[in-house]
Amino acid sequence: MSGTGNERARKTAEALVYSPGFGNEHSSEALPGALPLGRNAPQRAPLGLYAEQLSGSAFTEPRAHNRRSWLYRIRPSAAHPPFTRAGNGALRTAPFAETVPDPNRLRWNPLPEPAEGTDFLAGLWTLGGNGDVTQRAGMAVHLYAANASMTDRVFSDADGELLIVPERGGLLLRTELGLLRAEPGHVALIPRGVRFRVELLDASARGYVCENYGQPFVLPDLGPIGANGLANARDFLAPVAAYEDVEGPVEVINKFCGNLWSATYDHSPLDVVAWHGNHVPYVYDLRRFNVLGSISYDHPDPSIFTVLTSPSDTPGLAGVDFVVFAPRWLVGEDTFRPPYFHRNVMSEYMGLIEGAYDAKAEGFVPGGGSLHNMMSAHGPDRDTFERASAAELRPQKIDDGLAFMFETRWPMTLTAQAAEADHLQTGYDQVWQGLERHFRQ
Repeated sequence: MSGTGNERARKTAEALVYSPGFGNEHSSEALPGALPLGRNAPQRAPLGLYAEQLSGSAFTEPRAHNRRSWLYRIRPSAAHPPFTRAGNGALRTAPFAETVPDPNRLRWNPLPEPAEGTDFLAGLWTLGGNGDVTQRAGMAVHLYAANASMTDRVFSDADGELLIVPERGGLLLRTELGLLRAEPGHVALIPRGVRFRVELLDASARGYVCENYGQPFVLPDLGPIGANGLANARDFLAPVAAYEDVEGPVEVINKFCGNLWSATYDHSPLDVVAWHGNHVPYVYDLRRFNVLGSISYDHPDPSIFTVLTSPSDTPGLAGVDFVVFAPRWLVGEDTFRPPYFHRNVMSEYMGLIEGAYDAKAEGFVPGGGSLHNMMSAHGPDRDTFERASAAELRPQKIDDGLAFMFETRWPMTLTAQAAEADHLQTGYDQVWQGLERHFRQ
């Protein structure tokens, strides 16, 4: 996109309004009278629109778990030509079988800069994941690097929902249900099957994507924390209806069972004039996360930083958690304050949005990432350990970094491109070498 195009997208993004609340039954209309009252599918929908239900869950799931939205659109989604296979590029999907699961600790530098004219979809690059997309179980970690907006094409993912984590450059997300602005420090959630287009607000953009094949993300239960804390539902912002009435060729790319399929429509499918429901996109500012922690000694487990969780069939065991390490105060007495050494039954992919992470003195940079598969021992590097062990324990504000983690119940298997990437760091194990023996009898 040209500089003029970036500026136009940014002006659009700055003027957006939203409907707040996670999991709400939202309703919105771009034109007065477009949303029918008292029924979902009247004999003749208002304004000559078509009524269409988009279901994100089985009809018979419990009411609290059911996800669906009613859309009132200029043309029904059924009015399209056949899809044909398109190239997958660097996008991969579970089951991952190109390599064997690796117990070693791994770390990557940021993705290389893409070729000129690379949009968000073309810039997706899969690191790895787990599960089986045809069984709607598991997850994948992707990265993206783009320097062009999606023009005259739209994307949807039938395989799962997409949690987009920008690290560099803002995004304008034009979805069927309206527009979202996602800048570094925000996350955007695109539900399964919702069509969208990504326009850049800056000359380039880079970030991370968690593709969740399993149960949709929800806010975690708070248990003994009580009614308030962590991510507040009202800080999640859903779009208001905004439609495109565009005639002309638009390429629609559908990800289905791991492959990309393409069809050329004679109109824009982002033509929803009104809608209501709870199967909706969101944007959330991670800096609004209400961080909780110890005010006496020791650390709570890092699960206290969970923003969103995808439940599994085992209570408390997530298919994938999204965890943020946001600015916070450390005040623990007689406590080693950086994250402690540990081995975990869960597998952890960590990324960095800005600044530095307090457990790694160097080598872990914004746009990069690390993978510690289940039971792989990890923790602070040597320099961090020595500094923290000798530090004067005064109240300390951690405000120079914003890191996150995709944590999953199963081991993650790498794609071949991730296992062989030039930006895979060599010698990552060295950060723990030189930890001295201090044992005294």
